[in-house]
Amino acid sequence: MHGPVGGLHGPAADPRHAAFEAAAIGLAVLSEDGAQILEANPALCALLGHAPGALSGKPASDLVGGGRIADGIHPWLHAGGGSVEVRVRRSGAGGTVLVVEAVDADEAARSEENRQDLAAAGLGEWRWEQATGRLVLSRRAAQILGHPPGDSATWDILRAGLSAGEPERLQAVVRDAMARDGAYRFETRLTREADGREVVLAVRGRPVHAADGRRTGMVGVVQDVTTRVEARDGLVARDQRLRVATTVARLGIFEWHMLEDHAIWENERMFEIFGHAPEDGTIGKSEFLRDTLHPDDRASVRLAISQALRDDAILHTTGRIRRRSDGAWRTIDLAGRFERDAPNRLPRRLIGLVADVTDQRLAEERQALLIRELHHRVKNTLATVQAIVGSTARTASSIDSFYEAFVGRIKSLAHTHSVLTEATWQTADLRTLLLSELRPYAEAQTREGEAGEGDGVLDGRITLDGPDTALPSEIAVPIGMAIHELTTNAAKYGALSNRRGRISVAWTILSGGSAGMLHFAWRESGGPPVEPPRRQGFGSRLLQRVLTTQVQAEVETLYAPDGFALTMLAPLPVRNPGLDPPG
Repeated sequence: MHGPVGGLHGPAADPRHAAFEAAAIGLAVLSEDGAQILEANPALCALLGHAPGALSGKPASDLVGGGRIADGIHPWLHAGGGSVEVRVRRSGAGGTVLVVEAVDADEAARSEENRQDLAAAGLGEWRWEQATGRLVLSRRAAQILGHPPGDSATWDILRAGLSAGEPERLQAVVRDAMARDGAYRFETRLTREADGREVVLAVRGRPVHAADGRRTGMVGVVQDVTTRVEARDGLVARDQRLRVATTVARLGIFEWHMLEDHAIWENERMFEIFGHAPEDGTIGKSEFLRDTLHPDDRASVRLAISQALRDDAILHTTGRIRRRSDGAWRTIDLAGRFERDAPNRLPRRLIGLVADVTDQRLAEERQALLIRELHHRVKNTLATVQAIVGSTARTASSIDSFYEAFVGRIKSLAHTHSVLTEATWQTADLRTLLLSELRPYAEAQTREGEAGEGDGVLDGRITLDGPDTALPSEIAVPIGMAIHELTTNAAKYGALSNRRGRISVAWTILSGGSAGMLHFAWRESGGPPVEPPRRQGFGSRLLQRVLTTQVQAEVETLYAPDGFALTMLAPLPVRNPGLDPPG
């Protein structure tokens, strides 16, 4: 026997020839012009259904049904009819040696375009070749359609399982996508030829192109969505009853199908809570955890789901979601129970309820803050009363004068509390809030009509400088609380804790915002030397939270040795005329 080009074999004793014959993968040696098979090893002959040696001397075009052999995955002709998917790779000098391997159905149907679609479970792949009209199915796709994997299914076979009018509708969808050179998707019912079972299919596809831009076919995925569609159809019968009940209870109801990671929202309230329009559709668990749930809440929600699955218990968890319609963060309570087909089997779906508890949580937080503030204000009030007693006693010349001054200062303090708790439609004058808090600490009272308060000065220690400013109740209360805190702090540690201290308060209205910006400056001097606090007490936290959260203010504090200072820039809200007292 004469050795072929490349010297891969020769006399029988040549070890290279023995390796060629014994190789487990298909090998072939072509003539220099690639037109003829000089020799094919037994593995290649068996792969293509030929007897050993039967391919030697044949035209290379016989392997592919005409044309030339190319690298990559291609169908080669089988001796028994049909074709075999193989991967071809050239080797040797001039590419005259072919390495040929069988390719399973999954690999034959797989394409790079399908990788994103295959992230979801239960998807089967398919590939359609435009030149040959072949439809190749992966194992999963074949299982869904009731056919063996590979190219056993044809459009004519599948068409026979569709209801009247469906083939025309689906062909129109595909033709439109091909004309646009874009993707398409549809759902349809198919009666499987193998077992006569009707299934609902969700099909997605897109065109694929060769390197030169020429369209060579389509690839896509198919999914059995029968369970989902049956569940969806079953909701129609009880939808009206659920709508009435959940509308009254303000609860959203949902089903989450685990294998498909698909959620069914059973009433309008679910769409309202998540800020979705019906055309936006629903979201599964993956999208919920990845995109909708607040990052800080994801770990706890995942843990709650895992524990409920492990213990077969009712799921109850809380988290913050970003509402799609306006981007607002809302707090939800979620409760549900996993359904199993049988004990000790994995659950099929989760049926649950969702409640938007944002307003309830805010009310609870507000109530807790108010309770804490009540305790804090009582302590501060007692401390203020004690300071007022000391200040009054130092300046009183008799019991009667002490009593008169002390009672006046207590009434001024009570007036501040009254301003902070009046009806929500009233406004409070900023100067009045300041006077109510600071007047009790003045060493001498100014009588109405005398120089003093009208000039913005209380006995020389306290200076108020600013225009008449009516604060709407929504910011009057928090600003009044902040003024009370500043005053109490000054009485305990700052300028009001001795007889030499001074306080200057100045404010003005700047342009900006919807109704202007309030610039407020509190400055102390003459008190004990100031040191930055070693820890943040409740009073300091209250200042920051009240002014930044409730007033949306920018706050700066300065602990200079010669005196504490605070500046605030806060937007003034637009007043609602409907909140004015009736005229």
